[in-house]
Amino acid sequence: VQLQASGGGLVQAGGSLRLSCAASGRTFSSYPMGWFRQVPGKEREFVARISQSGGSTYHADSVKGRFTISRDNAKNTVYLQMNSLKPEDTAVYYCAACKKIVVVTSPGWYDYWGQGTLVTVSS
Repeated sequence: VQLQASGGGLVQAGGSLRLSCAASGRTFSSYPMGWFRQVPGKEREFVARISQSGGSTYHADSVKGRFTISRDNAKNTVYLQMNSLKPEDTAVYYCAACKKIVVVTSPGWYDYWGQGTLVTVSS
């Protein structure tokens, strides 16, 4: 699976962005998908995860109620809708595909990664 993330940019605090991650290949719908983010000098942080069908989602406490992960298997795309953005949300955001069916939040369990898209939230 090859992943291409897009949609990052500069936004003011309180604003919104929607990230997209387009996947190649016909097996996209067989993978749970996740979003992570990373600030230089810090470890990659789990943001959200969605099951293969999209029927089950899991969000980190830091983004719960503000961010929403979703997917469209017909378009081979996973999304991250980010609302009420804060300066501390500034990071490079990565999408990833996971072979494990159970919910895992450690980046080490994810098998395929996109290249990342930068989100900058100004105060």
